[in-house]
Amino acid sequence: MPVTKIESRDNPRLKHARKVRDGHELEQIYVEGLRLAEEAIRSDLLVEACFYDASFGDTDRKRDLVAAVSRRSSEVFEIPEKLFSSIADTKSAQGIVMLCRRPKADRNAFEKSFSLEKHAVPLVVMLTEVNNPSNLGAVIRTAEAAGAAGLIVSRNSADAFSPKALRAAMGSAFRLPIWEEADVDEAFEWARSAGCRTIAASGDGEVEYTTVDWLRPSLLVFGSEAHGVDQNAISKTDITVRIPMSKSVESLNLAVSAGVVLFEARRQNAAKIG
Repeated sequence: MPVTKIESRDNPRLKHARKVRDGHELEQIYVEGLRLAEEAIRSDLLVEACFYDASFGDTDRKRDLVAAVSRRSSEVFEIPEKLFSSIADTKSAQGIVMLCRRPKADRNAFEKSFSLEKHAVPLVVMLTEVNNPSNLGAVIRTAEAAGAAGLIVSRNSADAFSPKALRAAMGSAFRLPIWEEADVDEAFEWARSAGCRTIAASGDGEVEYTTVDWLRPSLLVFGSEAHGVDQNAISKTDITVRIPMSKSVESLNLAVSAGVVLFEARRQNAAKIG
């Protein structure tokens, strides 16, 4: 497809790109950066528009990416580097932005793509009222890396497909089954119908995370960075687990906590296979 050049900051295409970037156009997601754009192409997202700065095609890798995007979308635009900064979401922009169709992330879509049997760890992560998009994205990436089967995000949480969350997830949000805006009670009911125990991570957990049998299908629940899992949710879980740590440290970062538990689950499951 031919590439169109844009020269004005007030071009309607650029105004629309800023709206997507700022979360005002929820039918599309804002994908910025070389690697993330490559991940979007590999993940078969529907690319609806692409913008790159005039100096972007200075390597074979970048030229190949533009060619791949051009085969997927008729809306490909070259803009001056100074103008590109007006749509970028990062200070050190990498010169390419794509607007893609937002992946379906409701319960129906989650159930269609979800499978405990196809993953290394028969476990779904649930995040409740997690407000930091970078932490949310890091947990998504960690969940995929550990081999978890999916991720559920409760209402009143950050957007898993916001620019910051996508950058932190580094492509995992395009592949991992995700259910957003979930009601906690509905998610717990779904987990039990799918044969999963419900386990909450808490500083006051009943047992240490290493003593749990992670070969059994589970819904693993983490709470917000500030408040943890609320008492209403904890009262409905089958088990609460804790990560032992030095008394001088009050808590761990959410993504670190998730990684510690998830990779213990992966270790147990790998040992069974081995």
